[in-house]
Amino acid sequence: MIVYHAVVHKDEDSAWGVQFPDLPGCFSAADKLDDVLANASEAVGLYLEGEKAPKPSPIGKIRAMAADDLAEGAFLLAVPYLTSNSRPTRVNISLERGMLDAIDTAAASRKLTRSAFLAEAARNEIEGRH
Repeated sequence: MIVYHAVVHKDEDSAWGVQFPDLPGCFSAADKLDDVLANASEAVGLYLEGEKAPKPSPIGKIRAMAADDLAEGAFLLAVPYLTSNSRPTRVNISLERGMLDAIDTAAASRKLTRSAFLAEAARNEIEGRH
């Protein structure tokens, strides 16, 4: 997983705006603060689709690049980018039996395998899509 830092700002009577110093031209917005992370994560995924992900800058460099915005009330947000190499890896996990039954029921209702359901749930949690 790669983490990019976004600059989040909000002007009066506007949505939350998000920009990425490491990803020129990658922007996002959200009407609610609770949606900022999910929307920003989606924007990074779309921006990098089919491209090699650049190495994120150190946080100190991001702070320096965003100094003016931060001085005006903006804040930094760590936004995860989950690369997809589409190669499954077998792992062993331990779960309470009742939880496993609930996972299997939820997966079946969505016509997913247990693995696909767990991967989707993890991605949603990591990317802030609740």
